[in-house]
Amino acid sequence: MIIWLNGTFGAGKTTTSLELTALLPESRVFDTEHVGFMLRHVRDLVDGDFQHAKPWRGLVVATATQLLDHFGGTLVVPQTVLVRQYWREIHDGLTAAGIPVHHFVLHTDRDTLVHRIDTDTKPESAPAKQWRHDHLTPYEEALPWLREEAEVIDTTDVPADRVARRIAATVETAGRPAVG
Repeated sequence: MIIWLNGTFGAGKTTTSLELTALLPESRVFDTEHVGFMLRHVRDLVDGDFQHAKPWRGLVVATATQLLDHFGGTLVVPQTVLVRQYWREIHDGLTAAGIPVHHFVLHTDRDTLVHRIDTDTKPESAPAKQWRHDHLTPYEEALPWLREEAEVIDTTDVPADRVARRIAATVETAGRPAVG
């Protein structure tokens, strides 16, 4: 099974994914960004955002499939995907591989996101601040289709551990893949 945590940068995906894996036996985080990092050296393939490279989407599906074949259990994927076509390619590929997918969007209002981005003091976050700010509008533009494809969870004033418990309960109750 895959639990995909979508949403813009600063919504709490990484923190929630760590909380979620602590709750779910035999679960692990699969950060698909590392697949993108792997492709960055391929000349003429990646221009800016690795998600625009079709091989990234296929490799995410293939890697997730291989990881689940090897480990079993659950993969928790904290990854922003704001292009519906890209999400459909990934979702459809995972579904074709027989992998149940639960898709959640962690949502926070713009003012809270701006505050979180601006006050993030982790050293690795400094170079990404502008990137995160630049993706607020594309996230807002993607929100209508994300609402159709996923369960949206407002994380504005909710700690990550409570968000994780809600997701775990939803997945446990569903016993089947969520929409989209």
